[in-house]
Amino acid sequence: MTDDINKELIVTLADRSYSITIGGGLFAQFAPFNLQTGQRVLIVTNSTVAPLYLAQITQMLNQNGVQVDHVILPDGEKYKNLATWETIFTALLEKNHTRKSIIMALGGGVIGDMAGFAAACYQRGIKFVQVPTTLLSQVDSSVGGKTGINHPMGKNMIGAFYQPQAVVIDINCLNTLPSRELSAGLAEVIKYGIILDHSFFTWLENNMDRLLALDPAAMTYCIYRCCELKAQIVAADEHEQNVRALLNLGHTFGHAIETELGYGNWLHGEAVSVGILMASQTAYLLGMMTFQEVKRIQQLLLKAKLPVTRPKHMPIDNYLPHMLRDKKVLSGALRLVLPSGIGHAEIKEGVPEHLVVEAISSL
Repeated sequence: MTDDINKELIVTLADRSYSITIGGGLFAQFAPFNLQTGQRVLIVTNSTVAPLYLAQITQMLNQNGVQVDHVILPDGEKYKNLATWETIFTALLEKNHTRKSIIMALGGGVIGDMAGFAAACYQRGIKFVQVPTTLLSQVDSSVGGKTGINHPMGKNMIGAFYQPQAVVIDINCLNTLPSRELSAGLAEVIKYGIILDHSFFTWLENNMDRLLALDPAAMTYCIYRCCELKAQIVAADEHEQNVRALLNLGHTFGHAIETELGYGNWLHGEAVSVGILMASQTAYLLGMMTFQEVKRIQQLLLKAKLPVTRPKHMPIDNYLPHMLRDKKVLSGALRLVLPSGIGHAEIKEGVPEHLVVEAISSL
């Protein structure tokens, strides 16, 4: 991918509004990071991303008068826990960072979630910048202020809503992304089309090959459209009291898979892919969508090189206990995001458990 004209949009949240900048070669540009000369930054990154981009960003920040420290965490969902999270605070304290310091999250969704949550808590809150380096984090987790860590009993059970001061998305990072991680990100991309935008879903059907080939124009449009859709939802419902919950399509099922199998054995996007299909099958059994629509979703997931069958070594009886511990459960009743056709979705309460089990079994 090559440098191109940056695309920018704003997440509108009154005095906490912030910019999302999308383009190529952004790590050589100071302006998108919304920093000032003389500030101190702690870059939080991991052992995979650090050798690729840490020196480049540090040099650019130093040249613009920003003092930079860094902490390098181990890479992987299995490290998204209290023990690893605490090492961020140790780095902040050892380097005498203050309330005026800024955390920069340089990595995928795990780094963004942990660094953002550390920013929310350090000295009761300091500013942070999201610099997502995976497709999944670029189109989803870096935007909207959801931060947190996992607990052995449930994913993202400890965390906070805490917005960044900027999101900087350099599409050139995708050149170093393993193909499996690219596909995992496409699960979240497809989700947006299913719940919010039928025409975007159709565009994905026609352009999936371009995305898998990292075509710069196609990828820039794809990321921009996903961020645009998410920004609209977040502006309307920052703390997920209603419409923002639609963004969790497939996640209740997917989180059950991740928790059961151990974090990181299935990538988040892979679990969400199967979860999307389980949710679609549930919707079909409830008469909310046609069999043909379910097949279209399945075909697009397959085209993105994503799994569409449940992990065979996970017993069907093990899904519901995990799902009933999900954050979206209300008063012990299962609440699911289900598609009502392609381009629309609803939050359904009290879905009969036997239908959910039937949908899971069908995969």
